[in-house]
Amino acid sequence: MRTRQPANNAGRMALALTLALASALPAGAAPAEDGPADQLRARFAAAQASPADRLLDQPIYLQSSASGKQVQGDVHALIDARFAQVRQSLVRAEHWCSVLILHLNVQYCRASGGPGQEVLDVGLGRKFDEPLDDLHWLHFSYRVARADEAYLKVVLDAPAGPLGTHDYRLVFEAAPSADANTLVHLGFGYGHGVAAGLAMQAYLATLARDKVGFSRSGTSSDGRSALVGGLRGVNERNTMRYYLAIESYLAVLALPPAQRLEQSLQHWFSGTERYPRQLHEVDRPDYLASKQRQLKRQASEPAPRP
Repeated sequence: MRTRQPANNAGRMALALTLALASALPAGAAPAEDGPADQLRARFAAAQASPADRLLDQPIYLQSSASGKQVQGDVHALIDARFAQVRQSLVRAEHWCSVLILHLNVQYCRASGGPGQEVLDVGLGRKFDEPLDDLHWLHFSYRVARADEAYLKVVLDAPAGPLGTHDYRLVFEAAPSADANTLVHLGFGYGHGVAAGLAMQAYLATLARDKVGFSRSGTSSDGRSALVGGLRGVNERNTMRYYLAIESYLAVLALPPAQRLEQSLQHWFSGTERYPRQLHEVDRPDYLASKQRQLKRQASEPAPRP
């Protein structure tokens, strides 16, 4: 990541304006002259105009915000996969459990319910295995907002979370790019109250005191550009882990089915190791062994009911 330069301000303002206009629209609405796929392409182009948001040498752009009692992270990226394959693979609720379980802190995911009433029960834990009853649970409603030959939008909503957190939302969008690859957007955010704020302050002051996000935020005591911390840093790390889970799931679809799980786990861990300062938590053998145990449990044990 490069230090933010004043010359990039115009690009960042363009991106902020584009995102603001998009978020101001009612759900499902679009400007008369542009459809949602065109809006996604415009947001990606605006992100490209702000190279300070680019992660290393990858076509991945991360923006985040923390205002009041809401945090939000957004990744715009170009994925090496055909759109038809992305749409087919990510339009079904159960496939999203194969995505989410790759995240280090997701220890369980199971889809249930019929069309229009699908739910993902997601159990969150620490970086070591925990009993199901000790996990923090999110019960996401699953909705395909749109899926056609030019655009896919999937929305996961959970009204309540642990420690008074609320209004979790994971939004995934995809559209074909001009070079036969796929433009994607992942948005992840939630609200938090007093209890969650106090718990997070304790976490940030102890276990996470040295953890940072990806965005630049002022300068450190030695005069170097500093990386964002706090709640915004936490959500940036989570957003990137979820994005890398999507990327990893898609990256192995060309393999024989029997090889996909192992290779998606390997791909996700390798992806996080590109950003060790932010995302390294455990060693590869420990991650792989833990996930194999969690997957066996996920296949055999039902989720505790809320």
